[in-house]
Amino acid sequence: MTQATAGNTVQIHYTGTLKDGSVFDSSEGRDPLEFEVGSGTIIPGLDRAITGMSEGEQKTVTIPCAEAYGDYQPQARQDVPRDQFPDNIPLDPGTRLQMQTPEGRAIPVTIADVTPEAVTLDANHPLAGEDLTFAVEVVSIR
Repeated sequence: MTQATAGNTVQIHYTGTLKDGSVFDSSEGRDPLEFEVGSGTIIPGLDRAITGMSEGEQKTVTIPCAEAYGDYQPQARQDVPRDQFPDNIPLDPGTRLQMQTPEGRAIPVTIADVTPEAVTLDANHPLAGEDLTFAVEVVSIR
């Protein structure tokens, strides 16, 4: 039976949950996720968990935050004066925005807090610092 190895293209169905059991992502009702094993297109811990699995195999794995979206970095939060935001941009906590570095690189950020003086932007991935559990099924291997 063929097992997934680096360079194979695999399709998986998955459901990702947090420690409290809440679902943060799932392929349920969608086409399977397709990716090349070892290419770096999915989080490293899940990529390693898929390696060695066979078509039709199912398993549940817990991926520590260091092998998912990394530790939460407090220094990735920054207060920006509120008057630096155009009036047409909604400043609701939880809103995702894209900022640019002085070098022109795009960085996704989330509005974490808003006061009359400042808007706190958080450049951490929303799942940073979280251990993630995935129920996965390998649908196909090519």
